[in-house]
Amino acid sequence: MELTLLAMVASLMMGLGAACLFIFAVRKNWLHDIEDAKYHVFWSDLERPADSSKEKASDGNGDKSSRKN
Repeated sequence: MELTLLAMVASLMMGLGAACLFIFAVRKNWLHDIEDAKYHVFWSDLERPADSSKEKASDGNGDKSSRKN
């Protein structure tokens, strides 16, 4: 019985903590424009130049381990 009561109290505390975190995030305007983060990640990937050092190191077929000594 005590274990069930402890589990119920712990779950209620976690739910209350999540609700408080949500209210805090709304008041601090953290959830204002959540779609904007998606576009920042997308455009930063497109603006990054390709890594040409990997292409120069390969032996033509892309497998470095098949080189003969």
